[in-house]
Amino acid sequence: MERMFQVPFAPDSIVDADWVFISHDHIDHCDPLTIKPLSSASPKCGFVCTPRVAEKLLEWGVTESRIILAMEGEWITLSSMLRVTTVPAAHPEICRDGNAFARCVGFIIEYKGRCLYHAGDTAITDEFLSILKRFMPIDVAFLPVNEQNYFRERRGIIGNMTIREAFGLAEEIGARIVVPTHWDMFASNQVYREEIELLYKLINPKFKLSIYPQTL
Repeated sequence: MERMFQVPFAPDSIVDADWVFISHDHIDHCDPLTIKPLSSASPKCGFVCTPRVAEKLLEWGVTESRIILAMEGEWITLSSMLRVTTVPAAHPEICRDGNAFARCVGFIIEYKGRCLYHAGDTAITDEFLSILKRFMPIDVAFLPVNEQNYFRERRGIIGNMTIREAFGLAEEIGARIVVPTHWDMFASNQVYREEIELLYKLINPKFKLSIYPQTL
């Protein structure tokens, strides 16, 4: 897990978080070194997550009252301007437990009339795409671009979409802005920024590409 750059700020410096969304229980998405101090520093913060993640949060001292299980197909109203639901993620396939909870999810977030999709970790399957299309058009899509390939899989790295797949998905769901993710934090998942920008220039899709967005 060699990092490409240092943590930009300490988790315990976040003292006013309202909600944390956790897509699945892999360490690069559900990290106790981040969650524990953030949870203490923002004691009113709630966590929206899958059952597997909830088990870890309870082990790490997050109280049950602060945890909301993200059920696929059900909207959770978090405030007068914010609601969220989940879509299953194929990581590498869609897997559900006996209570129909997906092991890995992406989040559909509606805030002030805008629709955001954060994919978490996912590949593209027919079932995934069929479910995701129910929420189109998407204003902003956060999509992983650290592709699956033989050499990564040999090292135990699952990988996600290719850049081309992410761009194709964005066009198919009517995304207005695309933020590529999962390409710059860890060396094992590295994708070069130049690759992303060159393909965007050559393909010339309809959506806007936003790398390291300050405002959306």
